Amino acid sequence: METGFRKWIIVVTIITSTIIELIDTTIVNVSINTMSGNLGASLEDTAWVITSYAIANVIVIPMTSFLAEKIGRKQYYIGSILLFTLASAMCGFSHNLWELVAFRFFQGIGGGALLSTSQSILFETFPVKERATASGIFSLGIIIGPSIGPVMGGYIVDNLSWQWIFYVNIPIGLLAALLSYIYLKPTKRSQDGRRIDWLGIFLLTIGVGSLQVVLERGETDDWFAAGYIIALSIISALSLAVLIWWELKIEHPVINLRVLKSTTLSISAIMTFVLGFGLFSAVFVFPLYAQRIIGYSAFQTGTMLLPGTLMAAMISPFLGKMLQSGIRPQYLIITGFGLSAVFGFMMSGSNLETGGAYFFIPLICRGLGAALLIVPLTALAVSELKPSDIPQGAALNNMMRQMGGSFGIALINTYIAQRSAANRTALIAHVTASDPLTIMRRQSYVNNFMAHGATYLRALQASLGALENTVVRQTFLLSYMDAFLLLAILNACCIPLVIMTIKKRVAVKAGKVEIPDAH
Repeated sequence: METGFRKWIIVVTIITSTIIELIDTTIVNVSINTMSGNLGASLEDTAWVITSYAIANVIVIPMTSFLAEKIGRKQYYIGSILLFTLASAMCGFSHNLWELVAFRFFQGIGGGALLSTSQSILFETFPVKERATASGIFSLGIIIGPSIGPVMGGYIVDNLSWQWIFYVNIPIGLLAALLSYIYLKPTKRSQDGRRIDWLGIFLLTIGVGSLQVVLERGETDDWFAAGYIIALSIISALSLAVLIWWELKIEHPVINLRVLKSTTLSISAIMTFVLGFGLFSAVFVFPLYAQRIIGYSAFQTGTMLLPGTLMAAMISPFLGKMLQSGIRPQYLIITGFGLSAVFGFMMSGSNLETGGAYFFIPLICRGLGAALLIVPLTALAVSELKPSDIPQGAALNNMMRQMGGSFGIALINTYIAQRSAANRTALIAHVTASDPLTIMRRQSYVNNFMAHGATYLRALQASLGALENTVVRQTFLLSYMDAFLLLAILNACCIPLVIMTIKKRVAVKAGKVEIPDAH
């Protein structure tokens, strides 16, 4: 526990490290086209730049507690920052795609370690009675990072080269490592002489890594139509099943699944998974919709996300104070899911004529909803754990959020593709040579092209292309509307789940959230 200047310099360092790690989960998305052209690779292959980072993140997050104990938390934290920073530099220096993919994997290993270790350090920096405030502060990084990634990425791609997406991490990472070295308390490595759980590490790597590849690449390769997707799905299921059995059997596991005996942590983990699903899916779907349908640039799209993000950042510390003062977390969680549902319902009501002003309110709801979910769920997850179990509980909770995001993006992407096929079939059923509206629309196109100097035959041919473009645009519009509606329904369905799973009164004593029973 720290006080005064030292306490707040640690807070700034921790939040900075969290933000740069989460920025890198989304900052690359807007530069895939540019990377693909510069590196002479297909878009499908270039997507591995995103996939490799996500795989490394999810593999290393649940191991952070074990590794920090073995290496010493301060040493492990600083080493992770330096690995993240060095890998960022090497990503920028890469000469071909597969070099970049490899260095992104190492960047993900360093970054994933930062997420859970940062949370543990922050909780121990604050006294128990201020742990809810610490959760509010930690949530700043979770909210801000993924949301400003597209803004930064769009600006950098428009004004510099794609390499600067990685170079910007270098001075920030070096400063964070220096401040951590100066201000974090030294920690000793575990000297109990227990054996390293190599089998657990192997099973975790294979199981989670295979699952992540399936989620990231499934839609691209038509899911179970691809043999490697089937093989990896089987490998993942078997590995994770054996992992659970093994980790519960041995005395010193790499992942202490026994902390899930805490009902509060188990419930929070489920809700955090849903939170990750909605949080990352919304950040994935909205930029695609804004750029492909409305015609905004990457930078304009990112800028539209900023007001909601800033609003969420402003209220997060106060939400921690509210929890300490006795506000029941269920109220915040239900409100958060409600606002997230409002975002989806409002977005599903937009159309091709919708202006930028319309998106302001739903995006504010998205930001506020995320804050109202992250803060109480983060606090609840570790509220009943012993201090020695907090790092493992935080790691598992963070893994569930990242896994929820991976599942969300994969399923939403698949849903959009399926709805696109269905919506196109429904639309073209009305676009026939005998349909009066189609005849009128085609004739207006012909007249417009002829007015600009085209011959009748060329104008007629161009009108067919224009009709096709209209159908394609309307198809994608309807598909994205369906995706927003699905997100709204999922969030709305979580509200009764909160009420059903957390029945008993939540007592808040001395700033510590305690749930006596929850079934």
